Amino acid sequence: MRIVVFGATGNVGTSLLAALEQDASVDSVLGVARRLPSARGDGKTEWARADVTADELAPLVRGADAVVNLAWAIQPSRDLARLRRTNVDGSARVFRAVADAGVPALVHASSVGAYSPGPKDRFVDESWPSDGIPTSFYSRHKAEVERLLDRFEQEHPSVRSVRLRPALIFKRESAEEQRRLFAGPFLPSALVRRGLIPLVPDVPRLRFQVVHSYDIGEAYRLAATGDARGAYNVAADPVIDPEALARLLHARKVPVAQGVLRGATSLTWKLRLQPSPPGWIDLALQTPLLDSSRARNELGWSPRFTGLQALEDVLRGIRERAGSRTPPLEPSGSRVHEAVQTRVGAEEPSGR
Repeated sequence: MRIVVFGATGNVGTSLLAALEQDASVDSVLGVARRLPSARGDGKTEWARADVTADELAPLVRGADAVVNLAWAIQPSRDLARLRRTNVDGSARVFRAVADAGVPALVHASSVGAYSPGPKDRFVDESWPSDGIPTSFYSRHKAEVERLLDRFEQEHPSVRSVRLRPALIFKRESAEEQRRLFAGPFLPSALVRRGLIPLVPDVPRLRFQVVHSYDIGEAYRLAATGDARGAYNVAADPVIDPEALARLLHARKVPVAQGVLRGATSLTWKLRLQPSPPGWIDLALQTPLLDSSRARNELGWSPRFTGLQALEDVLRGIRERAGSRTPPLEPSGSRVHEAVQTRVGAEEPSGR
């Protein structure tokens, strides 16, 4: 098999490439990214430089047995038109290239963020509406691309189409990227450890799930090389709530109203103290919990790491300023330089 992966240098892409390297049924892999890694290895993966918003994509995927689309942007959060060009228009261009080149299988990275608001006291399967959270640009874009994929499936029924809807995805090597994208340069990395974070906000409806990047890489490998079709939720146990966070960090829970948390996030974003707009709070508090039974039963997927282990892994990575040798994952240099360059989320960080 030959697999083409768009967005191959990021958190999920690097884990997927590692999984494909170990798959005897995969003969060759083409990793596609806007900026290529400095170390490319001697395995079965080749590399091509391309921007999904502008470059010709069909020649890259011609002859492939499956295409995996992971290309997505979260920053700059203040330039929604630019984000939409990558997330929505870029995805549409990848889909069109798959059709034009006659590729028999397409696997797309959707998200728990594509789902409409849901209950926090029970799990939902893949039939839950995927119309997004209106106040989150990330959620709106994920939902819009789901509709593009619905149309693609109707127009190209011969193409085996798969969409994965994972929970939060973490690994140690993604720590510096996660910190840059969501917290910014003013987070003191050394303090992200047990006992040094004294308080955890106890917010109603704050419940979320995590999956380790290595485990989601395996899920994408199974989707690309098997015969799966349709949507699959992917999340590991347990559900993480303020009580679990407090235990993990050896911290004390403090009741915080949703409006206070959202207001503080909005204010600090407007003041450019951190790069995450308040829509991320709405997303965290409104998305449902995922029932991953279908992925386990039909994909044959089973996580090696619990959600708490994945969270501990990335927190350790933040403390250690961990990264990897690809542009999105490379550790930052000077935090002062990062703050000046990005204006805390106004421009695209050097790691993307």
